[in-house]
Amino acid sequence: MSIPSPVVVAARKSWQWQWQQLMNGLAPADKDGNYCRPKSEHLKAKIPSKESLANRSSQDLPHLIIGRSCPWAHRTWLIYQLRSLKNSLNLRIADVDQNGGRWTLNPPWLGCNSLLSLYKLCGAPPNHRATVPVIIDPVASNNSYPIILGNESAQLVEVLNEWPTNNNAPDLEPIELKEEIANWQKLIQPYINDGVYRCGFARNQSAYNKACTELFDALKEVNQSLSKKGPWLCGEKLTIADIRLFPTLIRWEMIYMPLFGCSKEPIWAYKYICEWRKKLLAIPSVIETCDSKSWRNDYFGALFPLRPSNIVPDGPDLIEMVASQFPHVND
Repeated sequence: MSIPSPVVVAARKSWQWQWQQLMNGLAPADKDGNYCRPKSEHLKAKIPSKESLANRSSQDLPHLIIGRSCPWAHRTWLIYQLRSLKNSLNLRIADVDQNGGRWTLNPPWLGCNSLLSLYKLCGAPPNHRATVPVIIDPVASNNSYPIILGNESAQLVEVLNEWPTNNNAPDLEPIELKEEIANWQKLIQPYINDGVYRCGFARNQSAYNKACTELFDALKEVNQSLSKKGPWLCGEKLTIADIRLFPTLIRWEMIYMPLFGCSKEPIWAYKYICEWRKKLLAIPSVIETCDSKSWRNDYFGALFPLRPSNIVPDGPDLIEMVASQFPHVND
């Protein structure tokens, strides 16, 4: 039996209203329906001195807390891996509570089983968002409680590039490339990193169209630059600019194209981006940070307003998929 038209109309209007309410909590937007990412609160990140870390036990070292599926945390994890910071900074992975919509800590740390309770323990005001990535010092001097050293990912990659270490860690932001890296950030952050979210979280067609156009225009600019100046964004040297871009583009086929509607063109239409992505993924310490199964489970399972069924679709094997694109590329 077919459903009467008035019932369909009423159900659609009711769902549209409920969807708007859910999206207001998930992803705030301006009056025109454009997604607006909330600002991080801890914008003045602090770097402990090498001396202050030298005499600490392993458990008393600061912790970098990330989530496997979070692209913003992924960029800090990449710096951690590429610079081999495990001797001066602990890595802790938070899990997604899909039903509660929060980050959990398993096993608990400092008596906290969620990131929210850990933020509160650090003295963060109740209105501060408990986000990853975050660096927390459990035994900071002159404090009776742990402190948050920073939680803004674009800044934390710079902090981790300067983080004290005893090894010959690479400098991913050499002084002669700082200006070029900063210029890439002005394109990558708003139009690509945030751009995919502006597509996925757009409240209306106009907002989506604007975000989609800006996203693919930015991809074309990246692709063109790599064709002339590669193999990396700043030429011969891998830098923070590449690290900031990679987490978004490595999730493309798995998440952003099917779930966020970033489907105007396939990523393989951008030959030099695919070659760049393949070259970066071939680095062993980079591969270790890429868990496409966790990405799909968390995005499709947790973003209820975008995927009410919570069905997690199958996806291709990440390594095989990237390797099959332009196989002539010499890894």
